Amino acid sequence: MRERVRTKARELGLDVHVRTLEAPTRTVDEAAVAVGCEAARIAKSIVFVADGEPVLCVASGAHRIDLDRLCDVLDCAEARPATPDEVRAATGFPVGGVAPFGHDLPVVMDETLLGHESVWAAGGDGNSLFEVDPRALADCTGARVASVAG
Repeated sequence: MRERVRTKARELGLDVHVRTLEAPTRTVDEAAVAVGCEAARIAKSIVFVADGEPVLCVASGAHRIDLDRLCDVLDCAEARPATPDEVRAATGFPVGGVAPFGHDLPVVMDETLLGHESVWAAGGDGNSLFEVDPRALADCTGARVASVAG
């Protein structure tokens, strides 16, 4: 999985170093402790099912994603968190390791991430992370940047 993330990052023009850590990084708190940053700089990638279609939302670990705001941004009637099986089927990554790219899902990025010089994102599994400029990440993924944090 990590090699898939490295390869896709290069294809997107991102120069990232995927770090594999001894400690698990599946949750925001685990990831923040592992790299020594505040939770706000963890870019969590969460898959939602919006009107039956999967979409990836990238948001700060310090915030929750507001489903009503997400629906407004996506112009959909309903959205719900994807099940672990739906996450794996849609992205090829396990829950807790979903990278913000390397799949064909549309991406919505919460605008609060752009307030950071760099953020840490999952590198394909529950023990890997990489640091990236959130503006470069939004640009290369074609993310729709919007206010979806509640």
